Amino acid sequence: MNTDLKKQNATVLLGAAFIMATSAIGPGFLTQSARFTEDYGASFAFVILVSILLNLVVQVNIWRIIGVSGLRGQDIANKILPGLGYFVAALVALGGLAFNIGNIGGAALGLNVLTGLDVKFGGLIAGIAGILIFINKDAGPIIDRFTKILGGLMIALVAYVAFTSGPPVGEALVRSVAPENPSMLVFPIITLLGGTVGGYITFAGAHRLIDAGISGEENLGQITRSAMMGIGVASVMRVLFFLAILGVVVKGLTLDPSNPAASAFLHGAGTVGYKFFGVVLCAAGLTSVIGAAYTSVSFLKTLNSTIAKYEKWVIIGFIVFSTFVMSFVGSPAKLLVLAGSLNGLILPVTLGTMLLASRRKDIIGDYHHPTWLIGLGIVTVFLTAYTGVMSLQNIAKLF
Repeated sequence: MNTDLKKQNATVLLGAAFIMATSAIGPGFLTQSARFTEDYGASFAFVILVSILLNLVVQVNIWRIIGVSGLRGQDIANKILPGLGYFVAALVALGGLAFNIGNIGGAALGLNVLTGLDVKFGGLIAGIAGILIFINKDAGPIIDRFTKILGGLMIALVAYVAFTSGPPVGEALVRSVAPENPSMLVFPIITLLGGTVGGYITFAGAHRLIDAGISGEENLGQITRSAMMGIGVASVMRVLFFLAILGVVVKGLTLDPSNPAASAFLHGAGTVGYKFFGVVLCAAGLTSVIGAAYTSVSFLKTLNSTIAKYEKWVIIGFIVFSTFVMSFVGSPAKLLVLAGSLNGLILPVTLGTMLLASRRKDIIGDYHHPTWLIGLGIVTVFLTAYTGVMSLQNIAKLF
């Protein structure tokens, strides 16, 4: 492989990692984590740890199977059972649409924090920004650069506030393995899991690699490293953000329910922290808008030749519709939590489909998927299916 091609591949691999990571640490994660940290305190560290471990199992399984096969998720599902790919694509696209409405709302909340701009107008600006990226005929490399820059910025700003708020790190470490009332943490686990690896998020990076032509067993090492980079970036952000919020709530301060994370940053680091959070939330929203629109449409384009032909315009239409709906939604914070819960219900279907594919030679050829990954994957499918059903009764409590 020549030097230029190696550099190009490295850029794509890092970009794929960041499109997954920034999708996983979007406004939904920020809002969910702030609300749940206020509710459960240091015990929420257990939820963070479990979500990271399950994230690892889900992502590595799906990235490797998609990467080796060279097929997108919906095409694999159709090979498993004719018609299943259409069902999976519909689930992912609908979940992605719900999330994207929330992502537009998240970016709008960020702009509101920064400038005081009305949320409806902020949503319009966020939608236009997403559209401008996809209008460019060479959108792939732009997406890679955009998500890397904003992802790095988010981590740096959250690390500053985590240090400033002075969280009880020792207690968080203890509660990560010995939480209080663990049975009460089922709903936050499935919500956070749905918001970080449910629906389109799991496939964002893997589909980006397929589009860039990086697939096959010969590239398995690179594919796995890209997945691990994405998981690492998302995990660092999760831990830092949790600590930043924990440092505030342990002082007995109450968070604003309309924008809980922003009020935590205001309490934790003053006006500077508050403005920092505006940047973080806006960046999280914009990167997630890109990830949701791109990946959701990637689930549809191989199933319909018209969508494939006009992919760019379908993505733009996806963003336009999300922006329009957002202008009529009164509580984006609640919508973000709801979208995470619904996406959690999609996860056992999509992961289960990929695990079945791992035993099909007509899909993965002579590649042998590690038995331990399959075993952990099966456990995760049953766990997420059970907790997903259990969480349905809690969704009504959001309203």
